[in-house]
Amino acid sequence: MTQAPANVYDDAHRADAYAALEFPATYYLAFRDLPAIIARHVRGRLALDFGCGAGRSTRFLKRLGFDASGVDIAAGMIARAREADPGGSYRLIADGDFSGCAPASFDLIFSAFAFDNIAGAERRVRLLRGLKALLARHGRLVLLDSTPEIYTHEWASFSTSAFAENRAARAGDPVRIVMKDVVDQRPVVDYIWFHEDYLRLFAGARVRLIEQHRPLAAQAEPWPWQAELAIPPWVIYVLEADKAL
Repeated sequence: MTQAPANVYDDAHRADAYAALEFPATYYLAFRDLPAIIARHVRGRLALDFGCGAGRSTRFLKRLGFDASGVDIAAGMIARAREADPGGSYRLIADGDFSGCAPASFDLIFSAFAFDNIAGAERRVRLLRGLKALLARHGRLVLLDSTPEIYTHEWASFSTSAFAENRAARAGDPVRIVMKDVVDQRPVVDYIWFHEDYLRLFAGARVRLIEQHRPLAAQAEPWPWQAELAIPPWVIYVLEADKAL
């Protein structure tokens, strides 16, 4: 079996920086519309946060009223999540190992930015299939991920000006981006995936796309917007198990 690429977030200094990050600027835009989207599509209150990192997205789900638990493959991130939310449920898992989660039990499986960090189309399909198996009958998967444009423009929270090579990146290629809202200014390495790649991912995992949303910023919002006013940096996919398969 091919070993999974190293997780760039499984780093003590980056975990410390990321643990202090909440929802500034471009991140605010990522989460702004999620409460309404989730309310439209999700019944029930049991949620799993896949790739929870330092736990901010799990805490977000808990504030929405969900009984939410977080899982991640980065030990440093899980440690920071537990420190920030001692009463919460955060578990370190091996890559692709969902054996500690009850099948067909979750009303919502949420994933914020995790699929940006997953290399290899086949590996992404395996992971999404594994998550699908954890969905309750009427459960929904909600993926929040980066658009390809995030790696080629300037944003309130990110800079890509030093990485001209991003513009030539093809599906699955590594791309670099600097997070401006954290002390750790080392570039983050993600993998670029286009909408067509997500559609192939959904077909391979046998999930059905219900809704997609690409949020834009508004002038009245109190952030120093740059490209966010005209170009969506994020895409939100709402999915269900394909009952026809």
